Amino acid sequence: MEFSYCLRFLLLIACLSPALVECRVRRYTFNVVMKNTTRLCSSKPIVTVNGKFPGPTLYAREDDTVLVRVINKVKYNVSIHWHGIRQLQTGWADGPAYITQCPIQPGQNYVYNFNITGQRGTLLWHAHILWLRATVHGAIVILPKRGVPYPFPTPHKEVVVILGDYESFFKNKFSVNCGHYDAEIGIEILQFSIAAEWWKSDTEAVINQALKSGLAPNVSDAHTINGHPGTFSTCPSQGGFTLPVQSGQTYMLRIINAALNEELFFKIAGHKLTIVEVDATYVKPFKTDTILIAPGQTTNALITTDQNTGKYLVAAAPFMDSPIAVDNVTATATLHYSGTLSNAATTLTTPPPRNATAVANKFTNSLKSLNSQKYPAKVPLKIDHSLFFTVGLGVNPCPTCKAGNGSRVVASINNVTFVMPTTALLQAHFFNIGGVFTTDFPKNPPHTFNYTGTPPANLQTTNGTKVYKLKYNSTVQLVMQDTGIISTENHPVHLHGFNFFAVGRGVGNYIPNTDPNNFNLVDPVERNTIGVPSGGWVGIRFRADNPGVWFMHCHLEVHTTWGLKMAFLVEDGKGPNQSLLPPPSDLPKC
Repeated sequence: MEFSYCLRFLLLIACLSPALVECRVRRYTFNVVMKNTTRLCSSKPIVTVNGKFPGPTLYAREDDTVLVRVINKVKYNVSIHWHGIRQLQTGWADGPAYITQCPIQPGQNYVYNFNITGQRGTLLWHAHILWLRATVHGAIVILPKRGVPYPFPTPHKEVVVILGDYESFFKNKFSVNCGHYDAEIGIEILQFSIAAEWWKSDTEAVINQALKSGLAPNVSDAHTINGHPGTFSTCPSQGGFTLPVQSGQTYMLRIINAALNEELFFKIAGHKLTIVEVDATYVKPFKTDTILIAPGQTTNALITTDQNTGKYLVAAAPFMDSPIAVDNVTATATLHYSGTLSNAATTLTTPPPRNATAVANKFTNSLKSLNSQKYPAKVPLKIDHSLFFTVGLGVNPCPTCKAGNGSRVVASINNVTFVMPTTALLQAHFFNIGGVFTTDFPKNPPHTFNYTGTPPANLQTTNGTKVYKLKYNSTVQLVMQDTGIISTENHPVHLHGFNFFAVGRGVGNYIPNTDPNNFNLVDPVERNTIGVPSGGWVGIRFRADNPGVWFMHCHLEVHTTWGLKMAFLVEDGKGPNQSLLPPPSDLPKC
């Protein structure tokens, strides 16, 4: 780690008198390396950051600057996305390969440099190329400004909970200018990581075989909690994870779903969870015994250890209310009260059935913005762009796909299956490079049909690298409609570069003449990733106040691979404060 003379001087002062100096530049080094790992009684090499899974937790405060040097020491191209970070004027640091940057090639490195402006809470970082995020992911913990309290009681301890596709192990190895960050913030943060999916085979081989066949990829072999499948796995000798707690305390769980392809239910036997934040935005607190969390989403929950001393089961299991194959294995861990004998019986719990739509809807419908004087919900009321996007599957010709009888499954938005460019879209935009993309992405589907009923006879989509152009500071209402082509399915859609307000959702086909009458424009939940319900629709609103090119895609990795993705191009506004900054000198080259 290299420090300038000034930073070394600040470090010395901070160590001598921590109260005098607040460190505002957070520096990390991510070495992307291979690591042999054993799970489910079999071993394989996996891609990791710093040799351990999950990757290092990135700590910062609101308004800090973060610099992460990513050094690629593996055979794959690599890029890292800081999921949920607004990246105001710093689109070059957003991370999706061939959208905002060319990937970091083997043997090369790149420094991601961005500010955290107006955000606090839990987010995640993950690889944004190929299927590497199955193992290359970790938590982002953004604390409020020094002296600014949470809008809820301060917890005794905080616990990072990552639900993800498990394929690698990273060693937590990071530096910040004032030494160990846990001591600086005065809150003990425990590492409690839940990884949701584990493949015995290499994930790149899984998706490559699927693309070759034209059919869906195999599902994972197990879910894991903190890298372990738990007591109910086919390989119980590897054991499970235990979280030690003390009676009469309140803990905050920073829960992240970094899974590739599955939404998850999460619950703890005998305990209620109080939801206080999602996607790094505060919500009106409410109690629940079951959390629903989709890939890319985060949820902060308070748990009070008010039960009898003992051991309590922690469970993570999939939610899927469509006839789609999933890994239906429940991952388990143990909440262990201090003073409980290790051989004591564990209080059990059963997660909801995989098709428990009512449980999922109850959780989703309970989420409301805090909408206080300090944290207002600034919902756009006047709309400049009213967009209607269908999201779903299709079938295109593929003469080489023998298993698919000459066809392959694809995915699309408004019947456009996105084709990844070989030049990054942001570079093409900034340097006026022609022939990379077009700006004719349709604002409505090209064909009207009964979206959630009988599909049309022609299931074919069009291919293209298309973006939708927005003027700076314009307002957008976007309704996303699931379709029943092949099958209805929930699509967790992530919008880079923005938070948005979820103003409405419903079952069946969206009715533009009546459904907006029921929109919540007062305290809708604010998110960066939202589930388009199976056989239904969701409406969001946002303000295009961030110049650049911003990816929007389904966070089910298989659907992203199949083409369920597009991008918004937000033009510069007036003056340097409303314009995209030039690229850094070390921006990777294609």
